[in-house]
Amino acid sequence: MEHLNRRLGTFALTLTGVGSIIGSGWLFGAWKAAKVAGPAAIWAWVIGMVAIMLIGLTYAELGATFQVSGGAVRYGQYSHGSLVGFLAGWANWIAIVSVIPIEAEASIQYMTSWPWHWVPTWIHTMYDGKTLNLLGLSFGAVLVILYFLVNYWTVELFSRFNSTITTFKLIIPALTAIGLIVAGFHGQNFSHYGGFAPNGWSAVLTAIATSGVIFAFNGFQSPVNLAGEARNPNRSIPIAVISSILISGVIYLFLQVAFIGSLRPEMLAHGWSGINLKSPFADLAVAWSLNWLALVLFADAFVSPSGTGMTYTATTSRMVLGMTENGWFPKYFGTTHPFYRVPRRAMWLNLGISFVFLLLFRGWGELAGVISVATLVSYVTSPVAVVSLRRTAVNLPRPLKVAGLKGIAPVAFMMASLIMYWARWPLTGEVLFVMIIGLPIFLYYQAKEGWQGFGNHFKAGIWLVVYMFYMLLESWLGSSKFGGINVIPYGWDMLVVAASSLVFYYWGLKSGWRTEQVAKLEEELLAYKATEAARGEVAPGRE
Repeated sequence: MEHLNRRLGTFALTLTGVGSIIGSGWLFGAWKAAKVAGPAAIWAWVIGMVAIMLIGLTYAELGATFQVSGGAVRYGQYSHGSLVGFLAGWANWIAIVSVIPIEAEASIQYMTSWPWHWVPTWIHTMYDGKTLNLLGLSFGAVLVILYFLVNYWTVELFSRFNSTITTFKLIIPALTAIGLIVAGFHGQNFSHYGGFAPNGWSAVLTAIATSGVIFAFNGFQSPVNLAGEARNPNRSIPIAVISSILISGVIYLFLQVAFIGSLRPEMLAHGWSGINLKSPFADLAVAWSLNWLALVLFADAFVSPSGTGMTYTATTSRMVLGMTENGWFPKYFGTTHPFYRVPRRAMWLNLGISFVFLLLFRGWGELAGVISVATLVSYVTSPVAVVSLRRTAVNLPRPLKVAGLKGIAPVAFMMASLIMYWARWPLTGEVLFVMIIGLPIFLYYQAKEGWQGFGNHFKAGIWLVVYMFYMLLESWLGSSKFGGINVIPYGWDMLVVAASSLVFYYWGLKSGWRTEQVAKLEEELLAYKATEAARGEVAPGRE
């Protein structure tokens, strides 16, 4: 069990969640969603926020119950054993660690749009509208190293940086929305140029998965992943998760309305899909001669993504601790520094992976959809895990028991499945295939651990393997509106996904069992209660 400093309070954890959510997503998300769905993009944010809130409630109970760092990659292991634990952890880690280089790329992309005459030409050439060149990637690498250094010595330094940056990040989006609305708001933009939903409602649903909506809200996991460093996790984790989603959701809705209304007629000459802005909000500020706002936005293009990058550098290292504790990473990465209590080896690993992603995906837009779909694979495990554990781990104390969870969990599972489908073929198939090919790594570590008792883990996890293959097939056979070959027509396709997702949910629920990890935690708890009066310490399993 890792030993980390418990220094983070409710306010700091909430700011961590908000800081993770409001990163590069707010700089690009409104633009990308409007290009896909037009004014109806507003509904993409509403639906996305509701879906993430439902999923977040399952994470909140799990985070309060298992107050360990990197918790998001452990819950499937606790409830269903090694196969589910690995697949959920693998998907979550791959998705979240890749956010670090994306935030750096976002800052560099905005930098290449600096409008001032004194800016050297070579800065503008670092980004061609789609990808960064080698020089741009080098600047991105410098930012990734900066995120790394802020977290290298102590979580308190990270907390101070994050609290300050997040406060700034709350002010700037509000100023941006207000400034653009006051400067020039065209109400007709919501009804002209093809109407409110020019590309149909299927485009609204696709925007949730591929335009940065789910990507933007992924940061709600950060307070959960830092549960092991919370002073009072019983109270702090649920408050931080729910508050960060609500605060950020209101901000994103405000920004989307401001973006749509402040577009000038000439910008919509080629329709919503023809909106061509390299630095969306900054370009709008320049168009409306709001030079002060443009200056602030170009500065915030470093502050907002950097705050998120720093947060994810902290939380992903704790995810590696969780994967190591589960037995799916080398033990070498599962240690913390004896003095600073920071998982430095895990941080070095994530730094290397960040550089690889920086080279493979050279633009912000390339990975937003990929990250969203990959994270959804882990999202479908938490609703199953939390309800299953209520049955298989009855003796574990639950400081937070979400009311109506037995109704919330299946709806959360269904929403995650639908959003995965809405991401469109072939993206859905490509990402699910990447998740499936992680299985050889699982088999390698399973062979090292030995096959004794593996039957229980396999039986409890086969539902998730079949689910991923099924969703891959469903995406391919689905309607053409979501990229499929139209075997299942539009409307019926979503009904099939919704109904079949409930079959997998209840299959997963029935597959849960009393795993070795849960049995060990309960045994430690009983031993603790026997000596509680004499020792006066925190319960084992709460470290």
